[in-house]
Amino acid sequence: MAKKLYVGNLPYSVDDEALHQHFAQFGAVDSAKVIMDRETGRSKGFGFVEMADDTGADAAIEKANGIELSGRAINVSEARPQAPREGGPRRGGFGGGRGGGGGGGRGFGGPRGPRN
Repeated sequence: MAKKLYVGNLPYSVDDEALHQHFAQFGAVDSAKVIMDRETGRSKGFGFVEMADDTGADAAIEKANGIELSGRAINVSEARPQAPREGGPRRGGFGGGRGGGGGGGRGFGGPRGPRN
C-alpha cells in the first residue's frame, strides 16, 4: 500500500523531478510534489512524496531524514492527514462593512443666527 511522506526544509531550487529522483533510491515513487506559493510561484520549502509501498517509505524515513539535499538538511516523516478547516467559507477583502462617514452634528442646514 502506498504511503505518503512529508519532506520539509527543502531548498528552494528543488522541483518535483529532483524530489522524485532523490527518493527513487529508496524504492518506487508514485508521485513527488513540491508545494508552491500561489502568488509568487516560488517553492514554500516543503513537499510530499508518495512511495509505492511501506518498505520504500520506511527506508526513506530512516535514511533520508536529516541528510543534505542541495545544501540543506531535509526533514522526512510520514505525512499526517490534513485536518478539516474550521469555520465557514473564507472571505477576502479588508473586512469591515461601513465605509465613508457623513459629517453629522456640525450644524449644517440649521437656522442661522444674525449676521453682523
